[in-house]
Amino acid sequence: MDSAMQRKPLKYYWLVEILGGADKRFSWLRLWRRVRRSRSSHFLFWFRLSEHLALQRNRMLKSLAKGINNSLIRRHGIEIMLGAIIAEGLTLSHMQGIVIFKNVVIGRNFTIRQNTTIGTDFKSEALLVIGNNVDVGANSCIIGSGISIGDNVTLGAMSFVNKDIPSDHVYMTEKKSRLYSKL
Repeated sequence: MDSAMQRKPLKYYWLVEILGGADKRFSWLRLWRRVRRSRSSHFLFWFRLSEHLALQRNRMLKSLAKGINNSLIRRHGIEIMLGAIIAEGLTLSHMQGIVIFKNVVIGRNFTIRQNTTIGTDFKSEALLVIGNNVDVGANSCIIGSGISIGDNVTLGAMSFVNKDIPSDHVYMTEKKSRLYSKL
């Protein structure tokens, strides 16, 4: 996990997440075309740029990063707070209603679906850590301080997570439906 959290150049994130992988050749023209044609590529391009600008020491660049991030929230309905540490390979499926707080560390190849919240319960300052190759189903909620989700974990749709999950597991929240007569 430590090697995943070392900051890589901005172009590397664009290459992996928008152009299709680190083994591809970087092309500004291909990048521009993908950003113009694909909603998820548009979001990832501007999110990674704002994340890069937010890490700079210059106050003007930090302010520009906040403006870009606010514009992304309005346009796409996705709020990934600046300060959240997300390694390369972020995939946003069905981009709507995704919220990720700033005190989160997420590993490589993370997939998240619509209407999902990842954040803190404000009980402590401990980081919420999510490993590599994690897949989060739709309408899920990961809430807590100091929670650790291991590598190669799949969270089922409508899961509620408030405790640690070890690596190489599938997690589902059991749901029961009942039908009652009105009579």
